[in-house]
Amino acid sequence: MCTSIIEIAGAEGMAKRGDSWFPLAQSVVAYDHARHAPLGDVITLDFINTALDPGARAAVELTLTSAKALRAALDRAIAAAEFEEAEVRGKGSVRLLRAG
Repeated sequence: MCTSIIEIAGAEGMAKRGDSWFPLAQSVVAYDHARHAPLGDVITLDFINTALDPGARAAVELTLTSAKALRAALDRAIAAAEFEEAEVRGKGSVRLLRAG
């Protein structure tokens, strides 16, 4: 039974296939039967560029447990990166002026 659970988002970045890199256009997150992993239903992450040849994709099949761990790791890395951008590099930080 197919789940038809699919989420698509634009993607800006690069992905690697073989020895070469290609620009990304979309990311697709789906929950369905594994196609390659010896597992049941999986979360599939598929990074693609439909403007290029069909091989312009990078895909991963993860168990729900692994996908949750990845989500948590992404949340931590994003929070740290946002702190880095705001506090360390001064983007978006508010400077207080003290009256003398």
